[in-house]
Amino acid sequence: MEFKEKLIEKFKNYGFELTENQAEKFCNYYAILVEENSKYNLTAITSDDEVITKHFIDSVLPLSLFGDGEKILDIGSGAGFPAVPLSIMNPELKITAIDAVNKKVNFINMVAPRLNLSNLKAIHSRAEDFIKKENCRESFDIVTSRAVANFSTISEYSLPFIELNGKMIAYKGSNALEELEVAKNAIKILGGKVGDVLNFSLEDMERKIVVIHKVVQTPAKYPRSQNKPRTNPL
Repeated sequence: MEFKEKLIEKFKNYGFELTENQAEKFCNYYAILVEENSKYNLTAITSDDEVITKHFIDSVLPLSLFGDGEKILDIGSGAGFPAVPLSIMNPELKITAIDAVNKKVNFINMVAPRLNLSNLKAIHSRAEDFIKKENCRESFDIVTSRAVANFSTISEYSLPFIELNGKMIAYKGSNALEELEVAKNAIKILGGKVGDVLNFSLEDMERKIVVIHKVVQTPAKYPRSQNKPRTNPL
């Protein structure tokens, strides 16, 4: 089966009907990803089946949680997951991807114009530095993160960016509830409240999408600098 047919069929199995335009963009994205990955390591997952399921479909599982025109920040976007698939599926989203690894940021900024994704831009920055830029704090509707850090850490990086009544969407594995239990105090300190936990099965992988609602302003001292959210989580 050709990549495009496989792509369309797999997406359909998870309830997503791709348009011809979307399918073409995913095909081109895969081709660019494989080509660039051979030059410098972007992802350990490169087989077509795994990329479709574990990168593309995984990225768009919570698509229904995003509204047209919303400002999205994707922290630790890597090779563009979930930022690129989300921007393909909903061109009305305004997505900013940040990553501390410059080659990955350059990759996203090369991919976006080649796929005609005018709604996506990538910036080379750490979250604790990006938050200091003008009009960044509490200015995004949604912050996403996928396999970036434990809940206490990623909450400290994410919640300061989210406006009141916005939300954090964290892509987590099977141990998400245990992580949440450890992080519940940190989430409260940072102005968050745990919402829905959505459960998905991606072939051999269990995926939980955790929603944290921003209910109180985050104290100005967060996120802490000098890597403290990782080395000394709340």
